[in-house]
Amino acid sequence: MLPALRRFPILFALLLAGLALASAARADSHAIRLKIVGGLADVSQYVRYEEPFWRSRIMELTSGRVQAEIAPFDRSGIRGQEMLQLMRLGVVPFGTALLAIVATEEPEFNAVDLPALAPDMASLRQTVSAFRPHIEQVLRERYQIELLGIYTYPAQVVFCNRPFSGLADLAGRRIRSSSVGQSEMLQALGATPVVIPFAEVVQAIRGGVVECAITGTLSGNAIGLHEITTHVHAMALAWGISIFGANATAWAAIPTDLQAIIRSGVHDLEQQIWNAADRETGEGLACNAGLPSCTAGRRGNMTVVPVSEADNERRRRLLTDVVLPRWVNRCGPDCVDAWNDYLAPVLGIRARPD
Repeated sequence: MLPALRRFPILFALLLAGLALASAARADSHAIRLKIVGGLADVSQYVRYEEPFWRSRIMELTSGRVQAEIAPFDRSGIRGQEMLQLMRLGVVPFGTALLAIVATEEPEFNAVDLPALAPDMASLRQTVSAFRPHIEQVLRERYQIELLGIYTYPAQVVFCNRPFSGLADLAGRRIRSSSVGQSEMLQALGATPVVIPFAEVVQAIRGGVVECAITGTLSGNAIGLHEITTHVHAMALAWGISIFGANATAWAAIPTDLQAIIRSGVHDLEQQIWNAADRETGEGLACNAGLPSCTAGRRGNMTVVPVSEADNERRRRLLTDVVLPRWVNRCGPDCVDAWNDYLAPVLGIRARPD
């Protein structure tokens, strides 16, 4: 039949196209479809990296054998505090959990992103690398979750809608916090912490609920903080670490060759996100200040408050005298052991039982 049809080029081309479409339809019908709950909506990590990876890159890597849908967790009707349990139950087969949020249930995870712990990207990388084997073990044994990636947002800093010159000036102010540890640090500074979800920060400042907020340099710019605040501190008080993993049963259902491809792809995605977080920390400050070097956000007219030696000293005291001891008090002896086994050797700071 085909040799005869070659004498009729149009009919031959249509037949080949039909065969190709039928083949694609059969391949598509056998594709593994994943539902992914990603990170925070509207910020760079999700828009530039997570969403494109799952919507298109994973299909390229697997030659169409894996297709995925992704939605940000803060628009999925899911409470961040419940993410680990929902993943354990398989309600969320592939999900992203912000450690500062799930730390209310599993405070041990907050060890890598305690406020005042990592003042720069180099120290953050060292901390996460040292503690990663423990996070992997806890997720697998307690929650039946397979760890696939650990992500970070750009440095979280303080934005305020009236002037300040350093950490000491934050006393007496109402400040948005996103975690228990941040709240304890702010209380030690003499401020009043108010826990507010990221999606509600702008509304809270506009409404006078708070006058300052701790959030990412570029994330804050993305939601418009450069339009409603005047000063931003350059010190990284936290970073916003999240884990990406799979329910163990959902993961086991994927063929091993595809597991390897997904794991490799997420590893590359993780590296892209970390490099971007490092770059975007500086870009966020540049954009908020309206500097010509701003390329990733919208230019504001904010004052960037430089980090003074007094700020550095205050940060160190906050960590050793307040943040770490109170985390130990919440977390218990297992956390003391985990800290001293994994982090004390690289940080030179030992946790002591309460």
